Amino acid sequence: MSSELRPPEPWHSFLRDLDDALQVPARLDCIGGFVVTQLYGLARPTADVDVIELAPREASEALMQIAMQGGPLHRKHRIYLDRVGVAAIPENYEERLTEMFPGAYRHLRLMALDPYDIALSKLERNSQKDRDDVRYLSRTVPFSLPTLQQRYEAELRWQLGRPDREDLTMKLWMEMLAEK
Repeated sequence: MSSELRPPEPWHSFLRDLDDALQVPARLDCIGGFVVTQLYGLARPTADVDVIELAPREASEALMQIAMQGGPLHRKHRIYLDRVGVAAIPENYEERLTEMFPGAYRHLRLMALDPYDIALSKLERNSQKDRDDVRYLSRTVPFSLPTLQQRYEAELRWQLGRPDREDLTMKLWMEMLAEK
């Protein structure tokens, strides 16, 4: 986990501009490549901050207008906020959030899902990049495979549209992660 008080550029300038646009405290619950690279140190490119929750709702619309893909901050910094609405997330994720860069911004609080929740958020899509991120997190954290399986069964599986398909994906992931 990074001990830096703020992210490297261009992330810091983008987030500082976002913070300057806020009049009230706002919380962004982040997943995806931004968290895997900035909090856990994976060296791979990403151009967005995937967000599953922006609170309060009054601030979220204003933030998205200036920071979404094609918005003023995207044109200025070449990175953007992406509100992710389709990823299935373990149901109790908020209990496990970690603040990224605490104290770096006046109004903005960036909260990261815990690494197991990030991994499980990638299960349905299951792209090569997702599997690479999960493999990296599993080695870096390192993962307890029984914890990953238990969280899948207790907090995610019931939410999935095709649990039989994701059961197979989870089985293949467990085999992949068990390999040394």
